[in-house]
Amino acid sequence: MFENYKVYEIEYGGKKMTFETGKMCCLSNASVLVRWGDTVVLCNVTASPKPREGIDFFPLSVDFEEKLYAVGKIPGSFIKREARPSDKAILCSRLVDRPIRPLFPKDMRNDCAVVMTVMSVDPDCLPEIAGMCGVSFALSISDIPWNGPIGGIHVGLVDGQIVVAPNAEQRERSDLNLTVAANEDVICMIEAGANEVDNDTMLQAIIQGHQEIKKMVRFIKDVQAEIGKPKFSFQSMEVPEELFEQIKASAIDDVKYAMDTDDKTVRDERLAPIIDRVHEQFDNEDKSNAPIIDEAMYKLQKFVVRRWLLDEQKRVDGRKMDEIRPLAAEVGLLPRVHGSGMFTRGQTQVLTVCTLGTVSEAQKLDGIDNQEQKRYIHHYNFPSYSVGETRPSRGPGRREIGHGALAERALEPMIPSVEEFPYTIRLVSEVLSSNGSTSQGSICGSTLALMDAGVPIKRPVAGISCGLITEGDRWMTMVDIQGVEDFFGDMDFKVGGTEKGITAIQMDLKIVGLTYDIIKEAFEKTYKARMYILNEIMLPVIPEPRHELSKYAPKVKSIHINPDKIREVIGSGGKVIQKITADCGVKIDIDDDGTVVVASTDAEGIRRAISIIETIVNDPEVGAIYKGKVTRLMNFGAFVELAPGKEGLVHISKLDMGRVEKVEDVVAVGDEVIVKVTEIDQQGRINLSRRDALIAMEAKKHANK
Repeated sequence: MFENYKVYEIEYGGKKMTFETGKMCCLSNASVLVRWGDTVVLCNVTASPKPREGIDFFPLSVDFEEKLYAVGKIPGSFIKREARPSDKAILCSRLVDRPIRPLFPKDMRNDCAVVMTVMSVDPDCLPEIAGMCGVSFALSISDIPWNGPIGGIHVGLVDGQIVVAPNAEQRERSDLNLTVAANEDVICMIEAGANEVDNDTMLQAIIQGHQEIKKMVRFIKDVQAEIGKPKFSFQSMEVPEELFEQIKASAIDDVKYAMDTDDKTVRDERLAPIIDRVHEQFDNEDKSNAPIIDEAMYKLQKFVVRRWLLDEQKRVDGRKMDEIRPLAAEVGLLPRVHGSGMFTRGQTQVLTVCTLGTVSEAQKLDGIDNQEQKRYIHHYNFPSYSVGETRPSRGPGRREIGHGALAERALEPMIPSVEEFPYTIRLVSEVLSSNGSTSQGSICGSTLALMDAGVPIKRPVAGISCGLITEGDRWMTMVDIQGVEDFFGDMDFKVGGTEKGITAIQMDLKIVGLTYDIIKEAFEKTYKARMYILNEIMLPVIPEPRHELSKYAPKVKSIHINPDKIREVIGSGGKVIQKITADCGVKIDIDDDGTVVVASTDAEGIRRAISIIETIVNDPEVGAIYKGKVTRLMNFGAFVELAPGKEGLVHISKLDMGRVEKVEDVVAVGDEVIVKVTEIDQQGRINLSRRDALIAMEAKKHANK
């Protein structure tokens, strides 16, 4: 029945990886089931037979589908099925999209869909790596035009040693979370989070990962030679060379003038009438070649920018290759928030706001990996007004989620542990204006906001991007690329880090890949730029985290109690903890290990709540003084509650300094009084004295004088 069924296997990352094809999903252009350890990912690639009309880009979609059955979970939602992709799934989709996209023909307009369905997860074998290799395998044997194959691998740094394809236990201890994609010759994609890893170690980790990838690429090439289908032909949407030369001759001088400015708005205003004139001159009667003319004008702008860079070392705004645009930093812009910082680089401007919450407000995660929650969260918003457009807001897209994750990754190693700083931390980066590298602006703005909020980060972090122009064997890099250099260049190499090393990398390419020399130069240039941003711009504004939190931020204090006493603090049906919360105006979280976290904007309320909890879990001590509440009045005295469930008697003879005729003359139900424990009898009954407490308080007052 399955005459085309074939299984291929390779030793990869120290474990066997198998590729099964010809048995499942026979209607897609190609399908492969990848097994790596107990991780199983089904990869399908499909393409439409005809181009999509009226578009000027290659319509590729890449989806990484997490199925919770892969880890034996039932979705937690009301409808009990997977809904929209998780942030992790979107990030994995982008991880695969970036290395495969530049290898498709740029003039193809046929829709292409890549789908990775995660069916089983082995924690030691990352499904995104299995998916990337599976997609490369499927595209290579399919009839879809594609200039692969590639491979991908994960690399760690464990106890100072570079480890290729680390297992789950090693990843937990690793100072490096690096994913590399490559073909046999060059690096196609880098994505990394790191605990201040130096440039040389990072480069060596990339090189070692590449050596493993080469095995996968050679393996896929051999399979492609055996069973690969001929690639189908497609209708090219390339601009006819003759038409392009005519448009270039007519408009190049005007385009050069329009492009020669550091102001994006001025550039757009200058280009608009030029584009209209070219359309009037070269459009045919039915306007059917209008998309081709738009493509030609884009190509002409690209030609101008690249020739300036390659031939004249000239940038559109007149900067040198290693010169950063004008910079500015501010903190404390918003009075009621817990912390805020704004970072401006040329026409790119990002405002980040920091909000502090209790540990219980950490984000709960429902995914296929082992992470169940996170207390440090970074969100990134890119509104249409930031680029002068008018589209309505529809919530975060893949780009926003990806950039937010990059900034989060860059700062995460510098966030204090929950023991050092028992807060949930949320950062929101609002892009106010965008002309290149807003993700790196959000890293800088976030550092400012964290320090303004008083978060004791280990060291400040800055981010910068590096661009690239190539032509044959010629290449040159430039630091701090603006939008037009990103659009028309070959690379956006984003690096975030501290003075000690790299904390995050994201590399976007429009070409096949990079050599080691290019990567090394990008590391060197971005380090130098980061140091300038940190030392000359950010630290003069706020040299260290503030020593006090905002008065609007919750104050948090934690204590540890015997876990056996937790039920007493909570009480039957939660009555005790609810009463403490209401009386003291606090929020209380209790962990199973006995950690009690009390939070409030009122420091006195926190002190009172902790005092009550300590009284509950610790038996009252003879000689100790407590503040309690009068609960009952009797002829012979008053009962005072020291804490929920702990009550003692103040005899009428010990109710005041002098003689008391009636209890009601001194106290009433509900009064808060200071009392001293004078005795705890054999039956556990507590005897109290208000008189002795008053004497002790008076003596303490005189001693302080």
